[in-house]
Amino acid sequence: MKEAVQLKKSITWLHGASLTTGAVLGAGILVLPSLAASIAGPASLLSWLFMGLLSLPMVAVISMMSSRYPDSGGIATYVRQGLGENTSRIVGLWILGAMPFGMPVTALIGAHYLGDVLGWSSAAIYGVAAVMLLLAVALNYRGIDLSGRVQVLVVSSILGILLLAITASLPQVQPAAFSPFLPHGWLPVGQTMSLLFFAFIGWEMIGHLAEEFRRPRKDIPLSLGLAALVINVLYLLIAFVTIGTLAYQSATPLTAMITLAAYGWGEQASLLVSFLGLVACYCPVHTFIAGFSRLVYAQARDGALPPVFSRLHPRFQTPHYALLSFLPVLGFVLGVSYLLELQLQTLIQFPCANFLAVYTLGMIASCRVLPNRTGKVLALLSASLSGLVFLFSGWFMLYPLGLALGAWVAYRLFYI
Repeated sequence: MKEAVQLKKSITWLHGASLTTGAVLGAGILVLPSLAASIAGPASLLSWLFMGLLSLPMVAVISMMSSRYPDSGGIATYVRQGLGENTSRIVGLWILGAMPFGMPVTALIGAHYLGDVLGWSSAAIYGVAAVMLLLAVALNYRGIDLSGRVQVLVVSSILGILLLAITASLPQVQPAAFSPFLPHGWLPVGQTMSLLFFAFIGWEMIGHLAEEFRRPRKDIPLSLGLAALVINVLYLLIAFVTIGTLAYQSATPLTAMITLAAYGWGEQASLLVSFLGLVACYCPVHTFIAGFSRLVYAQARDGALPPVFSRLHPRFQTPHYALLSFLPVLGFVLGVSYLLELQLQTLIQFPCANFLAVYTLGMIASCRVLPNRTGKVLALLSASLSGLVFLFSGWFMLYPLGLALGAWVAYRLFYI
């Protein structure tokens, strides 16, 4: 009897930390500090701080669940254990529903960052974004072990350049830039938190890769803990210098990082930092493509999707059919976005609303599943905070609610 092909266990704690950091640290670090400061003023620092604090119990719960129940379904699997099969399918639909918006938007931000400096046309920018998506699918098709090693080098380079940009701009920080601290009141602080959630999406991706860790109980908590520390410190520092130097007033959101780097390096930094923007946006695209493909694989393996998506490549041991299925979907969204000239800032809100809903139900399910009191308290706290931020999503919350309603109607009509 032929032995079934299984996912290859090749991820170490270092690969896991770099994959997680790459998933979370990307387009958000380039665009959102300036956008948040434009909306809430210096008080946007509180939005970053609150979102960072919100992420910590969530990261702890994901670490507990992923190391205790290593399954490619990730949060959808935790919801199945805590809230049942039907709710799990809705959560899986929410995660997959974020991909058509989140991946093209992230790739487009990276392509814009380099294209604006080099004077590319809109068609060229969209072409580079398409190449980024195709490369992410191709590398993940080849295997997570190869892409993990590449990610270590890429993330290390990004962290080094970000630290240099922070160091260069710190001497230019002026105390007067933080006054008045609340120019528009407290409401924009909450509204900005909903927008900033885009910068904190990605922690759950390690759950989809949990089956491929060599030592999940030891390596997953270490990977997530290291990534959470690095990301939260960097976010606060970048937000601080963006406000303190008034870079958000003197540059567009897509060039704020170039302004910061220019304080220490001069105008010659533009090309280097713009290339950083492209690479930084590729990292989350790469890791999310890996995570989404594992979710499709797990859902198909459990009978929620056609069984063809549960087949693994006989040589690379990757869910190749799931990966290939992404190409027409992503291509379609890129094409529509180009033809209709859709705004990136608006598109960002769709995956944010979806993942806020995902985290809320995922944490509720984790609260029911985790056996220890500490885990239950952290999960309940995360669920409450995620649900609160979800309420600030405005009309964008209709997207996940509409997907859930559509799934319920389809189930009632066709018994799927």
